Amino acid sequence: MDIKKNIWFTMCLCITFLIELQAQTPGPETVVMETPYGRIKLKLYMETPLHREKFLKLVRERYFDSLLFHRVIKNFVMQGGDPLSKRAKPGDSLGHGEYGKWLKAEFNPALIHKKGALAAAREGDDINPERMSSACQFYIVAGKVRNDSALNKYEERMTKMNQNRARYLALKQKPAVKLVHQQKKLEKKITTDSSAAAKYRANKIKLEALAKTAADTVKAYRFSEKQRTVYKTVGGTPHLDGGYTVFGEVIEGFELIDLITTVPTDKRDRPLTDIRMKVYLE
Repeated sequence: MDIKKNIWFTMCLCITFLIELQAQTPGPETVVMETPYGRIKLKLYMETPLHREKFLKLVRERYFDSLLFHRVIKNFVMQGGDPLSKRAKPGDSLGHGEYGKWLKAEFNPALIHKKGALAAAREGDDINPERMSSACQFYIVAGKVRNDSALNKYEERMTKMNQNRARYLALKQKPAVKLVHQQKKLEKKITTDSSAAAKYRANKIKLEALAKTAADTVKAYRFSEKQRTVYKTVGGTPHLDGGYTVFGEVIEGFELIDLITTVPTDKRDRPLTDIRMKVYLE
């Protein structure tokens, strides 16, 4: 009898624990973006927890309310989240505001830049080689339908971009940094000192070899057949894959993407008539 009671008690504890664990597990909240043109609903991916939780935190704080979609480009993207846009005057340059620390990239080959994808904006590779994400600025993909020929060209382009990035990162490593430091000192002597000139040439060869070795390790970029099908039917911006973190997608209001990305803009791609947003959890 005591054994049966113990078993029953243990089962009750396990059930209680599972219920509590389920309650603590974050669910797929729906985010609503209200615009002058209508409502856009988005779901956030569980596979990108850092971006998901940061975005939800900002939504709960009502951070995005009254901010602008400050950059819209036909067949490309609609971008917002710049804190400077809340009180921006007509003609002000936007897109360089930040709110919080950059987020570590969460690249996932399965999460691509199909039309309607929600992704994090970021600074370029030249100052952000780790491709970390903005803590607040985001974009929604407009893009367009591509054919196999275009996708083949994107594969070549993305492979070269990744090779260039590998070269850049290799020259930031300790062995290369030491050589670069030596080169700066030798530059002052190469016109008058033959030994310095020879050393400079030797170091240059070593640096080129380090960069080439790094580039040679980069595999050729290839879209999967599933991804090709998506880009050939739904469309998107395939050349952004692997460079920017995708962390959600539009599930309602899809038609508003084309509507918003085709409004008249200035030379900086800022809409001539402000498009403000109000963002909340449904």
